[in-house]
Amino acid sequence: MALLIILAVLFGGVGLMVVFGERYAKPMNSEQQAKFSKIAIILVFVLLVSAIVKNLM
Repeated sequence: MALLIILAVLFGGVGLMVVFGERYAKPMNSEQQAKFSKIAIILVFVLLVSAIVKNLM
């Protein structure tokens, strides 16, 4: 029963994010998108390295 409540809250939250994102979000320009792309690549690399180090210890 608790799992169903958690899933309902999760899907409700995602639904609210989609509705408000479509209503109030503005599209990114290419410069901002390139900046976020560079940051995302670095963050993924850091997460991979930290996961490898965690599994080795």
